[in-house]
Amino acid sequence: MEPPDARAGARRAPRLLVLALLLAAPPGSKAEVRLSVPPLVEVMRGESVTLDCSPLGTHDYFMLEWFLVDRSGARHRLASAELRGSELRDKELNSRGRSPPYQLDSQGRLVLPEAQVGDERDYVCVVKAGAAGTAEATARLKVFAKPEAPEVSPNKGILSVMDDFAQEIATCSSRNGNPAPQIMWYRNGQPLAVPLEVNSEGYMTTRTVREASGLLSLTSTLYLRLHKPDREASFHCSVHYYLPAGQHGRLDGPSFSLTLHYPTEHVLFWLGSQSTAEGWVREGDSVQLLCQGDGSPTPEYTFFWLQDKQEDVLKTSLEGNLTLERVQRNQSGTYGCRVEDFDVPEDAELSKTLELRVAYLDSLELSAGEELSLPLHNSTTVTCSARGLPTPTLYWTKDSAPMGEDPTLSLHSVTFDSAGTYTCEAYMPRIPLLSRTRSFRLLVQGTPELKAKETQPKAEGSWTEGDEVTLICYARGYPKPKLTWSQLGGSPTEPAPGGQGWVSSSLTLKVTSALSQDGVSCEASNPLGNTHHVFHFGTVAPQTSQAGVAVMAVAISVALLLLVVAVFYCMRRKGRPGCCQWGEKGSPPPGEPKLSHSGSQRPEQTGLLMGSASGGAKHGSGGFGDEC
Repeated sequence: MEPPDARAGARRAPRLLVLALLLAAPPGSKAEVRLSVPPLVEVMRGESVTLDCSPLGTHDYFMLEWFLVDRSGARHRLASAELRGSELRDKELNSRGRSPPYQLDSQGRLVLPEAQVGDERDYVCVVKAGAAGTAEATARLKVFAKPEAPEVSPNKGILSVMDDFAQEIATCSSRNGNPAPQIMWYRNGQPLAVPLEVNSEGYMTTRTVREASGLLSLTSTLYLRLHKPDREASFHCSVHYYLPAGQHGRLDGPSFSLTLHYPTEHVLFWLGSQSTAEGWVREGDSVQLLCQGDGSPTPEYTFFWLQDKQEDVLKTSLEGNLTLERVQRNQSGTYGCRVEDFDVPEDAELSKTLELRVAYLDSLELSAGEELSLPLHNSTTVTCSARGLPTPTLYWTKDSAPMGEDPTLSLHSVTFDSAGTYTCEAYMPRIPLLSRTRSFRLLVQGTPELKAKETQPKAEGSWTEGDEVTLICYARGYPKPKLTWSQLGGSPTEPAPGGQGWVSSSLTLKVTSALSQDGVSCEASNPLGNTHHVFHFGTVAPQTSQAGVAVMAVAISVALLLLVVAVFYCMRRKGRPGCCQWGEKGSPPPGEPKLSHSGSQRPEQTGLLMGSASGGAKHGSGGFGDEC
């Protein structure tokens, strides 16, 4: 088959063909008619095309005829006309059943509306110019049609890679094109160089059909010998077609894949559940065993458990998976999977095995019970035992604080600080989320330990009678101590903030002189003994009377007020005889009434009263007067 552009050289851009015809003329004279006719005209189907036939030079009269040449070479006149000057007359047309019909324009050109494939013919233009002679030229019309998108019919069956001959892969069809298109095949985007000759590796066949419309349809069938890698290959076909001016186009069909039958070559067998690199799983988990062969169709899988070199068949299925629910430690061992594929050679190895290791950890055992009582300053050891596989690691904590990795916990000369919760934890570094713990509580027996919150910030000797103070005592020990006070009003004994076995009680009271001598004591007691603490206040200053201070302040305020009024009064009376001279002996000024004074009145008080009475008599107002 020719490549898409094999004939491109025959359809270059139309070139102008000038025909020179030397026609018969009377002896001794020369005449010729020259025509301008394109030898090849290309058009797309459905478009209108015009065939030109123009005599060169000036001619006052000529007759023009257009002929259609059929496949046998016979000519059939389509149109004729006479040209006188610049006017075309006596036009005659014969459409020969074409629809729409042929047309002749004002310049004598033949017009073919809506070009069809059947219009692909040679068209002859004949010009008769009388004495100048007769000339003719031929124009060939080429009509192009873009084909429809390709349709693909792949082989839906199961194709075996074990066959040693080429099998039918797919058929690709393209309809209604002109000229006939070409079909090419591709695998994974790369063109397949397959010949048309039948052979065992691969070839293709083609068939071209001319439709009733005159258009061409092409069908191509691909045959290949298949191999295992073709199971993942993508195939498709494309149609290459021609266009005017040497151009061409391409239409791609949909891609498809094949279903192949090939034997198993390799088997994979693994743990689908979470496990370690060594194959450890936790006891009680559900374990999934997965098996996969690379054969097609999917082979049958047989799962087995090797016990004393004997196969204990567990399951046979096509799914390739086996689930062991809530696996136990006695299920550790060798498990296998075998692919049952009868297309492989007898000596092919199609089974795999793996080791399933079930990790377990039993409950921990302590040499002490849940509570351990130990007298103050005594010593002891506590042992933690664990049984598991793989061997667990043990470590101790006290109140969540790590103490070290050792199965034995040594407690030397315990104190109240040693009391608390001790925990032994067993874990397996290679197996996540597999651990156990066991705890005991250490109780240290002894006379209570007591500490007091001192009466700060008052320093000794600075307390004043009536000051309020809050005293707090803390105690710890076992059995739990009770706090009491030498004064009434103490709060109940309750756990102290911060824990660690401490309890507390508080007392709020007012400081008195009696407390400075005896102090206030707090006592912590339990069946094993008691401890007490005394709060001392030192010297307590007596309290000043608040009533006497208030009276003295009022008296001083009144005296200061009277003094200010007297000074103001004297300044108003300044310069008058006898004014502000209460200290001198003598009689009051004439016209003033005598006032009797009691022995208890002071001169300042008398003067003020007089001034007030005088002012009131003369001016009738409540203010001070201007005269004595």
